[in-house]
Amino acid sequence: MRVIDLTHILEEEMPVFPGTEKPKLVTACTMEKDGFREKLLTMYSHTGTHMDAPSHMLDQGKNLDDFAVHHFVGNAIVVDCTDCIRDVSLDHLKKYDLSDVDFVLLKTGWDKKWGRKDYFNGFPALTTEAADYLASLHLKGLGVDCISVDLMDNHDFDVHKILLKEDMVMIENLTNLDRLDDVFTLHVLPLKIKQADGSPIRAIATK
Repeated sequence: MRVIDLTHILEEEMPVFPGTEKPKLVTACTMEKDGFREKLLTMYSHTGTHMDAPSHMLDQGKNLDDFAVHHFVGNAIVVDCTDCIRDVSLDHLKKYDLSDVDFVLLKTGWDKKWGRKDYFNGFPALTTEAADYLASLHLKGLGVDCISVDLMDNHDFDVHKILLKEDMVMIENLTNLDRLDDVFTLHVLPLKIKQADGSPIRAIATK
């Protein structure tokens, strides 16, 4: 079995959504002082490779801990969007057979810009028509290898809201999607936090 890591490493000097504080990983206990090592972690719930719950954008939306654990594992397919300039259209999605998958992952190639200023702009995103189509498929979730499933100038977060209202989860800041082809099993397990609007995840693919 092949296991492919789809997760960026969490560290203090890492990209975060503009306006969000970067994480802090503080040495709290040391071998010399305490006889063991331990870190104090301080970060927003949407840091790094992470998952959005419906409650992130919807007033009555589900929290991550409202979902059964099987919602975070399932068959997935990568849709290659590297040639899309701004929009990932319905016509583009319909080039792929999405009839028997739980997750759709959009490969924009933006993970290669991780740590650079241009990571935050220029990536393509779903049109609302394409988002409506995905919402009709009763998927478990949508994932992207960029900072957001919406364009950065879309302050209404239309794509988020269209998909989250169908109890889909949004997975952002994935990496290594170029190492995947055909259908594979996706594992995207959030921390089991009470009333979680989001959570960092360890995303992996198995095949």
